[in-house]
Amino acid sequence: MSVTPTSSDITSGTTSDNGARRAVVTGASTGIGAATVRRLRSHGWQVVATARRQQRLEALAGETGCTWVVADLQVGDDVDRLAREVLADGPVDAVVNNAGGALGVDPVAQGDPQEWMTMYERNVLAALRVSQAFLPGLRERGGDLVFLTSTAAHDTYPGGAGYVAAKHAERVIAGTLRLELVGEPVRVIEIAPGMVATEEFSLNRFRGDAQAAQKVYAGVAQPLTAQDVAECVTWALERPSHVNIDSMIVRPRAQASNTVVAREG
Repeated sequence: MSVTPTSSDITSGTTSDNGARRAVVTGASTGIGAATVRRLRSHGWQVVATARRQQRLEALAGETGCTWVVADLQVGDDVDRLAREVLADGPVDAVVNNAGGALGVDPVAQGDPQEWMTMYERNVLAALRVSQAFLPGLRERGGDLVFLTSTAAHDTYPGGAGYVAAKHAERVIAGTLRLELVGEPVRVIEIAPGMVATEEFSLNRFRGDAQAAQKVYAGVAQPLTAQDVAECVTWALERPSHVNIDSMIVRPRAQASNTVVAREG
């Protein structure tokens, strides 16, 4: 469900006249999104966090001083409103397309078309809508578009076809944009994490089955954390403006590929 904020729904973080760079982070209510907000704020960025869950955003704002807007990125009108409210407070220097997620581990023969459609909406069309909404300003002033894809965007694995297909499509948006915008002052950055232990990703994928979700990380000495990925995002954004991190694949040392993982015990 889309939640339409009132004017009081945007809390004040750093003021726009202090020279700080300003970023929008989607999917910011948990996991990598929330960690990215924290990391950018600790580096002095102004950050607008957006997600569907208002209470999570309020708590994050209280912790970090970010601003926030509730929006459902699967709804075009919500994305338009998000852009209007964000840009009314000033220009944006970076957009971090983090919203997404996986549903199910069914083989292709039993895949649920509705789950595939939902993953496509959340991972691909949400990133498309948000990028389109902020791209005019980025092209005019210069700035960055970041796409949080996955190692699933670079290879496949049994039971992952729906998520893999969506992440491949998201990666293609980034790659195509980079070709279309060459010579313009916009950097297009892809960060592709491997195994990241976050509080909700696997739980959502396994439809709330906590035991199945925990097995994903069983025996792995140290999966990536959301903070590890947030550090990669921040590092890429803070390179000199002539340096573009086209694509960064980051995995825990214990993971050699989507299917080859060292496990103890």
